[in-house]
Amino acid sequence: MNMPSETRTVQRAVATVIRAEQTLEGGGFPVRRPFPTRQLRELDPFLLLDEMGPVQWPPGEALGAPDHPHRGFETVTYMLAGKMQHRDSQGHAGQLGPGDVQWMTAGAGVVHSELPEPDFKRQGGVMHGVQLWVNLPARDKMMQPRYQDIPTAQIPEAVSDDKLVRVRVIAGEALGHAAVIDTHIPIQYLHFTLQPGGHVEQAVPAAHNAMVYVLSGLVQLGEAATPVRSGELAHLGAGERLQMHVPGTAADAADLLLLSAAPLYEPVVRHGPFVMNTQAEIEQAIKDNQAGRMGRITD
Repeated sequence: MNMPSETRTVQRAVATVIRAEQTLEGGGFPVRRPFPTRQLRELDPFLLLDEMGPVQWPPGEALGAPDHPHRGFETVTYMLAGKMQHRDSQGHAGQLGPGDVQWMTAGAGVVHSELPEPDFKRQGGVMHGVQLWVNLPARDKMMQPRYQDIPTAQIPEAVSDDKLVRVRVIAGEALGHAAVIDTHIPIQYLHFTLQPGGHVEQAVPAAHNAMVYVLSGLVQLGEAATPVRSGELAHLGAGERLQMHVPGTAADAADLLLLSAAPLYEPVVRHGPFVMNTQAEIEQAIKDNQAGRMGRITD
C-alpha cells in the first residue's frame, strides 16, 4: 500500500543582506535607505523604504517634506516617535503620532506636505518613522486618491505565549491577528519586537517577494540563522515560512519589519514622485502637475 508522502514546509533563507545608505530627504532630514540604491533598485511591488531618523531635533529646528506631488503609487507612513502633520490638495489633513499609520493612495495625483507638528517643532524631541512606497497595478494608477489613517490604538497587536515576541499587524496576519487596513494587492507589513531568547516562525505566502528590515538590535533569520543587524535589509529567498530568532545572550531586543507582497510583473517607469508604466505617462504626469491639475494645498 502506498503511503501519502509527507509535505515539508519550505523555509525562507536570506538571499542577500543590504546595508542602508545614509541620505537626506524632504527639507533635509536624515534617512537610512536600503532601497532604491545601487545595490537594490526595487523589490516588486515595493519601490522605496526610508527609515526617517531617529534624530534628536533641538527646539525650532525639526524638518519635514514641504508641498510635493505624487502619482501612480502609495505611500505608507509609520511613526515610531515624534509628531508629524500632513495636508494635501484634496482637503485632507491630520496628525501622525507614535504608532500611527497613514496609508495614502496617490492614484491619479495629489499634492501633499509632511511637516513636524507645530508644538513638536517648538519643543523639539526625537523624530523617528518609516516610509514605504508601494506600486499600484496599472488598472489603479489613475484612481481617485484615498487615505487610510489608522491611530495606534486600532493597530492589532499580539504577544507570544512566552511574552518574548510582540507583533503589530499593519497589513496581513500574524499570531492569529489580522490587519484593519485594506490593500489593493496582498501585502504583509508586520512590526516584530523580539526580546533576547525570542523565537517566532511566520507564514509568508510563497507567491510574495519578501524582505526583513532591522530597525534596531540583531536578529537571526532562517534555518541558517543568518545574522541581520540594525540598518540592514535581508532580501529573502523562496519559501512559505520564515524563522526569526534573537539569541538569549543578546544585550537588547530586536525591532524589525517583515514586508512581503505579491509582485505586479508590470513595467516600472519612475521620475521622482511619479511612478507609471510608460514614459509617455510620466511626461503626462509632469504636464498635469505643472498645469495645476493635481491641485494645490490651500490655507
